[in-house]
Amino acid sequence: MKFVDEAEIVVEAGNGGSGALSFRREKYIERGGPDGGDGGLGGSVYLQADASLNTLVDFRFQPRYRAQSGAPGQGRNCTGRGGDDLVVKVPVGTTVIDVDTEELIADLRVADEIVMVAKGGVHGLGNTRFKSSTNRAPRKTTKGKPGEVRKLQLQLRLVADVGLLGLPNAGKSTLIRSVSAATPKVANYPFTTLVPSLGVVSLGMERSFVMADIPGLIEGASEGAGLGFRFLKHLSRTRLLLHLVDVLPMDQEDPVETAVKIAAELRKFSPTLAAKDRWLVLNKIDLIEPEALAEIKERIRAALNWEGKIYEISGISGLGCNELCNALMDEIIEHRERLATDEDYAAEQQALEAEMAFEIRRTIEANKAARRALRQQAEAEEFDDDWDDWDDED
Repeated sequence: MKFVDEAEIVVEAGNGGSGALSFRREKYIERGGPDGGDGGLGGSVYLQADASLNTLVDFRFQPRYRAQSGAPGQGRNCTGRGGDDLVVKVPVGTTVIDVDTEELIADLRVADEIVMVAKGGVHGLGNTRFKSSTNRAPRKTTKGKPGEVRKLQLQLRLVADVGLLGLPNAGKSTLIRSVSAATPKVANYPFTTLVPSLGVVSLGMERSFVMADIPGLIEGASEGAGLGFRFLKHLSRTRLLLHLVDVLPMDQEDPVETAVKIAAELRKFSPTLAAKDRWLVLNKIDLIEPEALAEIKERIRAALNWEGKIYEISGISGLGCNELCNALMDEIIEHRERLATDEDYAAEQQALEAEMAFEIRRTIEANKAARRALRQQAEAEEFDDDWDDWDDED
């Protein structure tokens, strides 16, 4: 199934049913009075998180959703039938944004969480509602109100505890295959990973976490280069980032320079995301001499002003992976306990995530606008060239 993490849809709530104009007419009852019933309420549209979904591809083929309208009222004070609500299933981790107002409507992070995105129209009133001592035969009714119509942007951000960050061929897919049951494609060419993938790392009873692998970043990714730009937003929900550095790249590039480039791209894309807890991991250490590895570590510390621990692993042989995963598990357990017991910490994390979502959306929209401008400029230049060729032919 194709992985799609953005989609725009239109949701329409049902209209309210109109009130009825009716009078009681029975044998031997000459003037029975008004008995027109109210209309039914329009159905509303809801979005519900579903753990069995992992892509928004279906919304590319069906972009419009409409709830049922309410039925009109009837005589004998019969109220019209209310319209059925429409519940649309979306993947867990979907952010819902109103395109017109740019309002963040909901962030569906928990399975079965549900939110109303379009409210059904209010029913109309039948003429029974307007009878009084001075108006015993009212002919006034009201029509049902139209339901809400909203254009929504759905953005899927994967829910994971740990996110992998690094250049293409840094060994991210190899690591996630080594420590989990996930089987992303692995090959010796750049951009083998084209879409994000998740793997569950299990370390025993009630000791497991989710690791996310995204396509590798290249210089200029924050401005739209390569594939990483499209998927950087998936790292915003993670507890921490694992920055993988290949100590022996195939292109012979300096590992220190690549580490600096990735850190710079992350800051350009979202300063708040760059400030998230990040662990540095040197990969493929079995391919390099210990003296050269120690030199790279010291140079990286100096270049990044790194004060934390630097982990050393080999994803293909598993060397150092157990130590890394156990350290990650301890950090994640501590984070989960703080979220459950410390309200201030939970509020702080929620605020940071909202700020990251705003920065990421702003960066994405700016890059889309820049690409549109470049495309229009290229089309205009191509048109001018064709026009000059036509003049030359004359």
